[in-house]
Amino acid sequence: MSVQAYVLIQTEVGKAVTVVESIRSISGVAVAEDVTGPYDVIVKAEAPTMDELGRLVVAKIQSVPGITRTLTCPVVNLG
Repeated sequence: MSVQAYVLIQTEVGKAVTVVESIRSISGVAVAEDVTGPYDVIVKAEAPTMDELGRLVVAKIQSVPGITRTLTCPVVNLG
């Protein structure tokens, strides 16, 4: 069973489209969408372990040019 998280991303003004295009090509990214509101992009990411998910977010997603801030929300199964 994989570990999943939603990553909420703020970008530089006018960079959301290019950020989404770059993120969609990253292995482990299931979905990347432009949104409105306090965040500019929402990503659903998946990895085999929490450590690998952390590396995906820190090493790959956060290194995309145009990103100013991320908030990672791991998915929990409560039921």
